[in-house]
Amino acid sequence: MNILLTYTVFFAVLLIAELLYFRIAERFGIIDKPNQYSSHTGVALRGGGIIFLIGMWIWSVWFGLLYPWTLVAVTLAAGISFADDIHSLPNSVRLVVQFVAMGLMFYELDILHLNMWWIVPIALVVCVGATNIYNFMDGINGLTGGYSLTILISLLLMNGHTEFIEDSFLVMSMLSVLVFCIFNFRSENKAKCFAGDVGSVSIAFILLFCIGKLILAKSDVTWLIFMIVYGVDGCLTICHRIMLHENLGETHRKHAYQLLANELGFDHVCVSALYMALQLAISLVMVYLIPDTKLWHWCYLIVVLTILSLAYFLFMKKCYHLHEEWLRER
Repeated sequence: MNILLTYTVFFAVLLIAELLYFRIAERFGIIDKPNQYSSHTGVALRGGGIIFLIGMWIWSVWFGLLYPWTLVAVTLAAGISFADDIHSLPNSVRLVVQFVAMGLMFYELDILHLNMWWIVPIALVVCVGATNIYNFMDGINGLTGGYSLTILISLLLMNGHTEFIEDSFLVMSMLSVLVFCIFNFRSENKAKCFAGDVGSVSIAFILLFCIGKLILAKSDVTWLIFMIVYGVDGCLTICHRIMLHENLGETHRKHAYQLLANELGFDHVCVSALYMALQLAISLVMVYLIPDTKLWHWCYLIVVLTILSLAYFLFMKKCYHLHEEWLRER
């Protein structure tokens, strides 16, 4: 079968699967009701991001079980997250399952060796932390889908330079994200569905697996720069909340993207597009302009990290008082 026709059929199957899930979600009342910290006021279906897991299963069945342990890992992580979407679970339960799932993915990546005993625990903490930051960043329409699509495009372009994973895996993931974006990449209160924890966690696992394959192929951890915009916003917001002595397990709206969408009133699509454009520009410079040496990569990573962190601090210094005013009014 022609490859273009094959992917067209896959897209149609994914679209039908998403629509079928909507029927199920409506039947069983799997909806997202906004609270005082939400960036939306309308009701939408929750868990539309389950299409990312469905896409991985379809790819695995069609192309063969090339990554069986990763498939199990994503299914475990998505399963516990979907259960949490339906009925809130203790954080400890979700974290235990995520660490187990990440361990299975590490087994797939073949890094569970005695001579790497000191690296694996650090990598586990970093990757599980990155997964939860990805989940925290899922707060406005289009951000999870659009940002994930940006990373997948960068990975696909990089795969053309250094083949580290099957193109079909990246393309199938992109198709899943595109289907989700049809119903989510919309202005405030116009989204048909939200990703839910099942979506943000499963796509985070998929992206971390792909980036992990790239890091191992190049022996260069700086390729984590493909997620640096989320990383800076997520990590610095956590640090900010720690300084404010807040409970990190409680909901909030202190991320930079939340201030842009809520306090400053920018449209959700515009904010999501800003994050996409910023990450894509950073990634393309890394792929096409920076010399392919570790020294240059580390220098570029440090420069980008410094600029983004400085931009975050200046933005918060100028605009955070608006959030404080909202808190007082609330």
